[in-house]
Amino acid sequence: MKIAIDAMGGDHAPESVVKGSLLALEAFEDLSITLYGDENKIKQYLEGSDKRLTIHHTTEKIENDDEPVRVVRKKKQASMVLMAEAVKNGEADACISAGNTGALMSAGLFKVGRIKGIDRPALSPTLPTIDGKGFLLLDVGANVEAKPNHLLQYAIMGSIYVERVRGIKNPTVGLLNVGTEDGKGNELVKEAFQLMKKGPINFIGNVEARDLLNGAADVVVTDGFSGNITLKSIEGTALSMFSMMKEVFMKNTKTKIAAAMVKNDLKGLKDQLDYSEYGGAGLFGLAKPVIKAHGSSNDRAVLNAIKQTYDLVEQDVVTLIAEQVESMREEAN
Repeated sequence: MKIAIDAMGGDHAPESVVKGSLLALEAFEDLSITLYGDENKIKQYLEGSDKRLTIHHTTEKIENDDEPVRVVRKKKQASMVLMAEAVKNGEADACISAGNTGALMSAGLFKVGRIKGIDRPALSPTLPTIDGKGFLLLDVGANVEAKPNHLLQYAIMGSIYVERVRGIKNPTVGLLNVGTEDGKGNELVKEAFQLMKKGPINFIGNVEARDLLNGAADVVVTDGFSGNITLKSIEGTALSMFSMMKEVFMKNTKTKIAAAMVKNDLKGLKDQLDYSEYGGAGLFGLAKPVIKAHGSSNDRAVLNAIKQTYDLVEQDVVTLIAEQVESMREEAN
């Protein structure tokens, strides 16, 4: 299996990308990785050589403040663009970047292309739950506006991924709403609700944001606007909570002693709430697996994103999605 990775994307690139890639090569014997980026900077973090890791040298890269659509067309030699080109040309089975999300979305659409029948791809991270099982949330920002049939497609893609990659049989699907009662919400949600009731998914109805971390559903579907707000609210709440806890524990000698006693437990809790432990966010709906790793990914987060990508390719999730969408098209006709 061949995976292309943008070595220059992310806050800690290329160090975290290189180190995470080396860990992945240790974990998977049939994996080979091509890193796209500045060879001199990449080699600083390589010790020895591994024939399964190659470097495609380029000094051009996409910055976080670059305008997504324009920069993909303008910076043709950027590491992210060349990585996506490799997937398009069949030189790689999948690709990963921790860089500019919008640019990766554009590169995926322009270079990799969509699955036939999928109107819009969805950005889909797996978020933590109290029981450690996690849930898939889509879309979290690939498209800020959506139509009811888009939400149904998200539900189908999410269900296939969760069942085949995360190993959850017949995953439950919930529609994010302002209440759990049938008939709640705006016209988009009401129409999507009716479509999902008839769709080839295990639809359990509406779910509220406050219940997400309690494991309300294995797959939670929403439009990109609401999904992005939900994602950042969860992330911000977790960061704020730990900041407040740290302040309390550092207040005086007594609390510092208490902090020392529960240090390992707190670290475990922090890891449990870290959604990078589940891998990156898949751009579901594209013709090949494209994964967006978190911008602040360390080497372990990069490793998890590679593991996720490996499983997507291994389980042939893209083909399964394409077959399900085609089946629905035939039934509709």
